[in-house]
Amino acid sequence: VYKPGNVKLQPELLDSFQKNLGPKMGYEKPFFFVFHGGSGSEKKDIENAVSFGVVKMNVDTDTQWAYWEGLLNFYKAKSGYLQGQIGNPEGEDKPNKSYYDPRKWVRCSEETMRDRVMVGYKDLSKSL
Repeated sequence: VYKPGNVKLQPELLDSFQKNLGPKMGYEKPFFFVFHGGSGSEKKDIENAVSFGVVKMNVDTDTQWAYWEGLLNFYKAKSGYLQGQIGNPEGEDKPNKSYYDPRKWVRCSEETMRDRVMVGYKDLSKSL
């Protein structure tokens, strides 16, 4: 995991490969590249990489973080209901089953991951 900008990507190398071997192979862009390590990449690097033949971008780190962030946000918002099976801010005898039910917090994680995937899709779609 790297802070955005800490890794200097060189998508222009992909363009160089295409231009060098394209005429020899009889195709303008003979390679279909996979962009490993797309998580945290600058949008301009993504745009350039796609224009140079990247057809798949891996963003596993970003989607893992998004999933975790959904759970974290759920916990922060509902922590008073997640300290025991009974007893919460509404009363010491109030049940909490609907809050610690995994379907609730898993859903929040899925929503934040979905939202992150949509950001990546939009970034890639702008580049096509």
